[in-house]
Amino acid sequence: MFRRVVDGVAWAVGVGTTAVAAFTVVAGGVAACSHDDGQKTSLTGAGATFPYPLYTKWISELTRAVPGTRINYQSIGSGGGIRQIAERTVDFGATDAPMSDEQMAKTPGIVHIPTCLGAVVITYNLPGVPSGLHVTPETAAGIFLGTVTDWSDPLLQKDNPGVALPKRPIVSVHRSDGSGTTRIFTDWLTAVSPAWKGGPGAGMSVSFPSGLGAKGNEGVAGQVSTTPGAVGYVELVYAVQNKLAYAAVRNAAGAFVMPTPASITAAGTGALARMPEDLRGSAVDALGADAYPISGFTYILLYAKQTDAARGKALVDFLTWSLHEGQAFAEPLSYAPLPPSLVARIDARLAAITGPDGKPVGSPRP
Repeated sequence: MFRRVVDGVAWAVGVGTTAVAAFTVVAGGVAACSHDDGQKTSLTGAGATFPYPLYTKWISELTRAVPGTRINYQSIGSGGGIRQIAERTVDFGATDAPMSDEQMAKTPGIVHIPTCLGAVVITYNLPGVPSGLHVTPETAAGIFLGTVTDWSDPLLQKDNPGVALPKRPIVSVHRSDGSGTTRIFTDWLTAVSPAWKGGPGAGMSVSFPSGLGAKGNEGVAGQVSTTPGAVGYVELVYAVQNKLAYAAVRNAAGAFVMPTPASITAAGTGALARMPEDLRGSAVDALGADAYPISGFTYILLYAKQTDAARGKALVDFLTWSLHEGQAFAEPLSYAPLPPSLVARIDARLAAITGPDGKPVGSPRP
């Protein structure tokens, strides 16, 4: 069990378990809706583990507000989030990877709302070697393809002069569940490695040629932390909170860059030029000397036309709060806030969310 206390509020993620968070919100300075019978409006959401620590921080802040709407969020992975919003078993889904054109065609009316930027890091358990090991795209692809099998490999030695790399087998760890983290990581590998592009390719679930599988970011972090010689990929905060070492990765400009809020923001800014109108964008291998190359947006998914006006209002108001007040809590948890120009585009998209009568459901911001 991994445990974190944020401003006196505890959160915990158990390996292989479902994490559930419930909280009360007053969004955008407007009290959340209640039904006429006095019952609180309850919303349910499910999906990505990638943003779970940030969402938990939002929980701790919002529970201090006047009671209004209860929101239950289940951290079950991006694949589960997409499936549940498609089946309308939740009010919103969460995913680290945008839905594909094929998925969108099967579920018309779903809107993508970026909530923050994060980084997928290459984390490792190599006693005596702290964070900052230099890893190139070629080396990363080789590790997860199973062609780079020992920490003393010449590729690693060449990029890390002066580092005492042991002769120890590499144990690679990957996600066993449908994962937006996997999608971001394999999108990057596909963009930078012809061998990976011609092999496993990109996706939320891909066939890794070697290594161990683990469920969730928490599962991969747990496996790496207990296996000397292991290497895996997780969202940055899972490495930070569990005191795992992670690599500096060579970016498109040829610089080895550590994942920090500043370098993740640099990647997000570099990705804006290629951000499509529907906001299903990518920040991997972004241009910029300071850009961390395995960065990505994480999304909340909802329907453009809500079937219940009160629930729709509560959801849009919550998302509006997250895009404005909530962004201040991103950096302390190793995420990066959204660029202001992107927030303006998202505000316009949220303003167009309607209820069953076709009228916008959100509350105007003060």
